[in-house]
Amino acid sequence: MNTGRIEALALRASLAAPPARVDGVRATAGMGLDGDVHADPLSPRQLLLAGTDAYDAFALPPHALRENLLVDLDTSRLASGTVLRIGDEVLLRLMFQCEACGHLDAHRPGLSTRIGTRRGMLARVLRGGLIRPGDRVRAAGPPLPAWSDDWRERIVHVLDTMPPASVITYKRLAQLAGVASSYCRAFPGIIARMGPFYAGRAVPSQSDIALPRWDGHGLFEHAIADLPVERLFSAEVVP
Repeated sequence: MNTGRIEALALRASLAAPPARVDGVRATAGMGLDGDVHADPLSPRQLLLAGTDAYDAFALPPHALRENLLVDLDTSRLASGTVLRIGDEVLLRLMFQCEACGHLDAHRPGLSTRIGTRRGMLARVLRGGLIRPGDRVRAAGPPLPAWSDDWRERIVHVLDTMPPASVITYKRLAQLAGVASSYCRAFPGIIARMGPFYAGRAVPSQSDIALPRWDGHGLFEHAIADLPVERLFSAEVVP
């Protein structure tokens, strides 16, 4: 079932660099898009899909949403856990809606509030390959476990996945939950309010605690351990 197509592609070489339109991009499984600043095996936000409908609705200039993949569908209707097949090779796992940040207000005051969930959908690469404009975008099934759009619930999920008798640094926790490192300042208070079960699981980077530090191994992979990629290519579902 054909659900849409790739209209345009863009990469950012660094956080300070503006998106640069490209004619094709290679996706690497478990990493992201080659040459993009957000390619990271430990991040749930390896790439961003945005919809042409959002650009039309808000009369935005090209690349205003800083997306990697511009698609001709409403990304706010995409569900976390959905596996998208891009062209004939690439498989993406949709993670969660991208939060609207203040830089959007530079294009139009108040845009970050009005755009809501139409900023775009974040994803990880399950199977790599070349992506080109014009590639079909289809949903392949069955879906994988969903992640919450609420960053606080993602923090809980990461802590719940940790192996016993280990700790995680605040910086790694932010990376795995898909939030900026500036959120680390809020972690001590948030974790304290979560109750004694979570006390001491996350620590500052300079902590001298003797327990091993978890690097996030298995957080993303465990969800597909019982779902061979070949099955995703043999079954398609209507979104």
